[in-house]
Amino acid sequence: MLRPARSVSAVASLASVLLLAACATESTPSSAGSSSSATSADACAASTLRLVTPGTLTIGTDKPAYPPYFVDDTPNNGKGFESAVAYAVASRMGFTKDQVKWTVVPFDSSYAPGEKKFDFDINQISITDKRKAAVDFSTPYFTVPQAVLTLNTSKFANATSIADLKDAKLGAQVGTTSLAFINNTIAPTQQAQVFNDTAGAKSSLSNGTLDAIVVDLPTAFYISAAEIDGSKVVGQFAVDPSADTWGLLFGKGSPLVGCANQALAQLASSGDLAKITAQWLSTDVKVPVLQ
Repeated sequence: MLRPARSVSAVASLASVLLLAACATESTPSSAGSSSSATSADACAASTLRLVTPGTLTIGTDKPAYPPYFVDDTPNNGKGFESAVAYAVASRMGFTKDQVKWTVVPFDSSYAPGEKKFDFDINQISITDKRKAAVDFSTPYFTVPQAVLTLNTSKFANATSIADLKDAKLGAQVGTTSLAFINNTIAPTQQAQVFNDTAGAKSSLSNGTLDAIVVDLPTAFYISAAEIDGSKVVGQFAVDPSADTWGLLFGKGSPLVGCANQALAQLASSGDLAKITAQWLSTDVKVPVLQ
């Protein structure tokens, strides 16, 4: 069934509300991670932080780093939603741009158990209970629904409900909540195809191997507008708060979680997080909600 369309602007507003709500309870341990989010200003002084490389804030993300979250596959240029968020958090934590170093971390290894080669990772990583068993997360910096993308010529281009997608050949990146959504919510009659990255899924959609792919809504918009001619965003799905909120990811027990939460709280209260979101993700294009 269709519900009233919702724009990414509305989703961005929801992200700010969620973040502010999370920050309002900073006197208690964060529900996103096991580390306490109540951290004193002295404990968060850049010179006192326990970092992978002393004096340098090391941030991880995957490669390729896709738009609209990164631009030109260059995380250190400060362009794109997540690059901008990362540098804004770093600045609030007391680091200059020259004191930030990026390292490549494959998506599905970011939340694997074990020591990390980064101080935090930012890569559209949804906060889930399963992942929280192995890593810690900040409070959310964005909340976004999943969406389905297909070609205009596809017999599924006019789908109006989840049931309409049951017989579609669907695909998504390995380890993502998009893939989990296909398997658990759409539950198609054909097994979903799994790809190492979004590029593989896009290629299979373009050449007709797939009927549709599931990605987050801003990514779907970008692919349709800039990468695959003759494609369309068929619809989005209702937000699942347990799977569609993104957080900065930290090694289990990292003392940096509370400091990052303070930085995110400051960005939210100042309006800077909303400005970054509007610059890189805001759009007036409306997409129906499939149920």
